[in-house]
Amino acid sequence: MAYVGVDSAGHSVANRNMMADVVTISDVQVILTQPGSSRLVIVRVLTSEPGLYGLGCATFTQRTFAVQAAIERHLKPFLIGRDVDRIEELWQMSMVHGYWRNGPVLNNAISGVDQALWDIKGKRAGMPVYQLLGGKVREAAAVYVHADGSDPQAVADDAQSLVEQGYRHVRVQMGGYGGPVSGMHRPKDPPDGNYFDPRSYSRAMLEMIDHVRGRLDVSIELLHDVHERLHPIDAVQFAKDVEPYRLFFLEDPLAPEDIGWFNTIRQQTATPLAMGELFNNPHEWRPLITRQLIDFVRMHVSQIGGITPARKVAEFADTFGIRTAWHGPSDTSPIGHAANLHLDVWAPNFGIQEWYRPAEVEYEMFPGMPRVEDGYLYPNDQPGLGIEIDEGLAAKFPVDEIVEQWTQTRLPDGGPARP
Repeated sequence: MAYVGVDSAGHSVANRNMMADVVTISDVQVILTQPGSSRLVIVRVLTSEPGLYGLGCATFTQRTFAVQAAIERHLKPFLIGRDVDRIEELWQMSMVHGYWRNGPVLNNAISGVDQALWDIKGKRAGMPVYQLLGGKVREAAAVYVHADGSDPQAVADDAQSLVEQGYRHVRVQMGGYGGPVSGMHRPKDPPDGNYFDPRSYSRAMLEMIDHVRGRLDVSIELLHDVHERLHPIDAVQFAKDVEPYRLFFLEDPLAPEDIGWFNTIRQQTATPLAMGELFNNPHEWRPLITRQLIDFVRMHVSQIGGITPARKVAEFADTFGIRTAWHGPSDTSPIGHAANLHLDVWAPNFGIQEWYRPAEVEYEMFPGMPRVEDGYLYPNDQPGLGIEIDEGLAAKFPVDEIVEQWTQTRLPDGGPARP
C-alpha cells in the first residue's frame, strides 16, 4: 500500500504512484449451468491483481440468454478497467448507462457484477461480506422450506417429515401453485397450458391448511404462497378466511399490478403479509413499506440489482418495522443464496429465509455453499461471500434450451392468466 509523506516544502507526496494500488476489472465472464431444474447464471469478475476474482448471481432462469447477452455485450465493455472498490458508483452508473432501467434482465445482469464486487472487497479485506455490512446481529438465519402433496394428507405427511428434520417453518402448498386440476370444467378443445381455477384453489387450500394445522404442533409455523393467482377481491377474502390458522405469513397474495388492493386487505385481516417476488422497481415496494401495508419484503435479490440495493431496502424497511424474507427458491443460484445469508445475519429486521434444500451435486459444484443445521442456515465465515464454483463440474450440466411450461397459465375457460 502507498503511504503519504511530506516533502521539503511541506507538500504531501506519495511514496509511489497511487494508481499503482488501484485494482481494476480485467474481465467479466458468464458461467451457465443447470445442476437441477433451474438454469443458473453465474458472473465471475476478474481483476488486475493475479488470482483475485469475485462471483455473483445473475440468475433469471426464464430469460437466461438475455441476461448473458446483457452482461457480455453491454456491461462488460463498460466495466473493463474500472476500480473494483467503487461498488456504489459502478452500480449507479450501470443502472443508468442504458438510459431505460429497472427491468429484470438488466437488474439481474447488474446484480451478477455487484455481488462479485462485494465478494472481491471481502477477499481484499480478509472479511466475510456481513462484516463489511456492519457485522452479525445473529449467528444464523432461520429458514422455511416447502411441503407439497396431491391431497391434504400427503401435504401433512410431507410437512411432518420436514419437522422431524429440524425445520420449524414450513410453507404448505397442494398440487403446485395452482392447486388440484382434476374435475375442472373446461370448454371443448381447450388450448395447451397450465390450468387452474382460482375459486376452486381457494376452497382446496383452506381445507388443506386446516388439515395440516390440526396435524402439526402449534409451535410449528405455517406459511402459504398464493403466487399472485387470485383476483384481488378473492385475495382479500382468502386472507380473511385463513386468519384463524395464524400463518407466519401469506406470501404474494396479489400481483404487482394490483398492489393498490393491499390497503383493503390490511383493513380486513390481521394475517401477516409478505410481498415482492416479482418486484423490479423501487416504486413497487416503497408505498407498501411507508404505508406499512405488508409485514415482510421478499424480493429476489438479483432481480432488484444485487446486494447494494438489497441492503438499502432492508434499512428502509427497518425504519417502518417491516422484516426481510428474501426470495430463495432453486432459481436463485448457490452464489445468490450465500449473498442472501450475508444480508440475513447482518440485518436487524431479518424475519425468515426461504430455502430450497439443494441436491448434493450442488454442494459439490459450489464449495462453501451454506448448510442447514436444525432449521438454521449458517455462514462459513470465509472472506467475501465464502463460496466458489467448480467450473469443470458446472460444464457437465449444460442449460436446457426450452420453452417454459409452468408460466403458460390459463383459467378454466382457456383464457390466459398470470402465473
